[in-house]
Amino acid sequence: MVELSLEKELEKKKEFLIKELIEQGITDELVLDAIRNVPRHLFVPSEFLDEAYANYPLPIGYGQTISQPYTVAFMLQELGLRKGLKVFEVGTGSGWNAGLIAWIVKPALVYTTEIIAELAEMAKRNLKSAGIKNVKVLPIDGSCGYAKEAPYDRIIVTAACPSVPKMLVEQLRIGGELIAPVGGCAEQKMVKVIKRKNRLEKKELGYFVFVPLRGKYGTTL
Repeated sequence: MVELSLEKELEKKKEFLIKELIEQGITDELVLDAIRNVPRHLFVPSEFLDEAYANYPLPIGYGQTISQPYTVAFMLQELGLRKGLKVFEVGTGSGWNAGLIAWIVKPALVYTTEIIAELAEMAKRNLKSAGIKNVKVLPIDGSCGYAKEAPYDRIIVTAACPSVPKMLVEQLRIGGELIAPVGGCAEQKMVKVIKRKNRLEKKELGYFVFVPLRGKYGTTL
């Protein structure tokens, strides 16, 4: 349990973060409300509790991070999430991003994959602590997708991939959208893909830095 005084302090920091995100161009009220309602401090290691609402990434163990709030908010805003959409996420990490998505699309289920089994279990515990029930955490190689529940309305990749995995595009619904950081380990371009009937519409959204995607279609095995 978080002490009452610390909880109040975290709430103040959260509101400051919200203001900062708005100043940085995050205007989607569903995204902002999700950040207000899904406590990031429940998804960071206890030693970083005081930094839970800082606008930068934090380590979560196993060489992975919980992404910068602005980056997360930017990606979710670009996906145009709304109630009822079926979303597939590659790279659960601590579970915060999946929790935000779940809050927006509820009661629809969010399918999220984490190749590191220990992190998958951590994410399950974090989501339970946050009271989020509409997320299914799968301890599998997400770069291959999850064909059992395809097609998806939205797909989000939260780690750097050398190219947009074809398996994920195949599992995207016609009219569906995918967002992923594409490039080498040092820097990636954020790429948004809209799947049309006979073509893929691609848009580059600027440069970001993510940890490498693991798995068959990632940068490491």
